[in-house]
Amino acid sequence: MTETTASATELTSQYKNQVASDLDRNVKEQERVTAELTALQQQLAALQHDHSVLVSVQQALGATPAARPARTDSATAPSRRKRSEARPRKQAKTTPTKQSAGKTAAKTAGPTLVKLIQQHLSGQDEPRSAAEITTALSKAHPERGIKTSVVRTSLENLVARSQARRTKQGSSVFYSVTSQPESAAPGTKTQAGAAA
Repeated sequence: MTETTASATELTSQYKNQVASDLDRNVKEQERVTAELTALQQQLAALQHDHSVLVSVQQALGATPAARPARTDSATAPSRRKRSEARPRKQAKTTPTKQSAGKTAAKTAGPTLVKLIQQHLSGQDEPRSAAEITTALSKAHPERGIKTSVVRTSLENLVARSQARRTKQGSSVFYSVTSQPESAAPGTKTQAGAAA
């Protein structure tokens, strides 16, 4: 009887540890997905802002407005569409300055954040955290306003495409660049382009 009780207690302890571990993993995954979602929402807001600025510039130049491509994503709620489509008409009344048009052009002229992250990681001897990468890139490119959540999302996307490696030390996560043969890189790039 004592062996059965001890065995049941040990089994219960194992279940408790497993559930606690699963809960911890679940919470961390929720945090990662939330960070990705936040980054994507920020990217969407930036794209919508850029679109409204470009429409304003186009109208100020007297060009015929191009038809806005229909959205094919079902994730965008109709109420959000109405607000985002109303925004360009409202802003079209104001004449954009050359400075704001220059900012938009400068924003798109440089390398992408992903390229900057890859370049930074390839120049490092040891893995770096998302915060360390953000600090280094913010110092190198202060005009970009780089956020840690966006860097973390970009790093996770690189890991998913096997272009970066994630290592964990305690509760900290570090990233390093993977050594890929040159022939594999274009194929991966094409898949990423097709997904975008």
